[in-house]
Amino acid sequence: MALIDEITLFARAGKGGNGVVRWLHIKGKELAGPSGGNGGNGGSVYVRGIRDIGILARYRGSKRFIAPSGNDGENRGKDGAQGKDITIDLPVGSIIRNSETGERYELLEEEQKIMVLKGGRGGAGNRVFKSSVNRSPTESTEGIEGEEAHFSIELRLIAHAGFIGLPNAGKTSLLNALTRAAGKVGSYAFTTLDPNLGTLYGYILADIPGLIEGASDGKGLGSKFLRHISRTKLLIHCISLESTHPLEDFHVIEKELAEYEKGVLTHKPRLVLLTKSDTQDAEHIAEVIKQFKAIGKDPLVVSVLDDQLLKALETKLVQTLASL
Repeated sequence: MALIDEITLFARAGKGGNGVVRWLHIKGKELAGPSGGNGGNGGSVYVRGIRDIGILARYRGSKRFIAPSGNDGENRGKDGAQGKDITIDLPVGSIIRNSETGERYELLEEEQKIMVLKGGRGGAGNRVFKSSVNRSPTESTEGIEGEEAHFSIELRLIAHAGFIGLPNAGKTSLLNALTRAAGKVGSYAFTTLDPNLGTLYGYILADIPGLIEGASDGKGLGSKFLRHISRTKLLIHCISLESTHPLEDFHVIEKELAEYEKGVLTHKPRLVLLTKSDTQDAEHIAEVIKQFKAIGKDPLVVSVLDDQLLKALETKLVQTLASL
């Protein structure tokens, strides 16, 4: 099933129950006083973070969430029952925007819970209005409607490191080799249409789908996936040694990172990887490394077919992530 990372939901908090006019009846007395109870408050709406990035897909066929209303007040001063709160589970990393008010919430931790809509307050029964000058009040108030809104949900993956690069740069193959994530691999561009995740000694690694020139303006897979990079601690920039212009490929992606959301990704730590070293001879690889060192980069060379190079990359990744 394809990853759903954007969805719009409608939610409504419960209405408050009505206050009521009731009278206490005691044997021998026609009316012994007001006894109408207050209405119960309506249920509120909460969102909660869970570790399931696929849960938004379950909401495609059911996008309305309605909390129960409070019950009306009762006789003998008994208040109506409160409406039950409801909780909408969302993936950790979700950004929730209230389309009506513009309020914005973020779920950054598992089991983090945020109220997004407040239930309506219950109305007052006539016993509330009793006073020294009004011993037999006939007033009561109705419950207040609960808040309601449309919410846009946007998932931004929370990973320790993200593999980035042009399509077919070997990102998914590396993720599979390091974490056994079993992402789809092919010899054509845009193999990955959804982010893949894997773990390496407790660190979460994400394979971000291939970017192209103009991605920050929405071209290709566009900024849809650039946003998934925004919460990673480390960027792993993969450049294929099969490319005829590896340094140009590097600059293409770096330019897109710099232009996305006013450069928020520019200062993230990164490793530069020259991938698919098995496709080139040592002399060509040395020349490419020299080009990168000339711009102040010290790239690692890796191939999924070389266990020694993979082990060196694994060690470097763990050491780098442990230091961040």
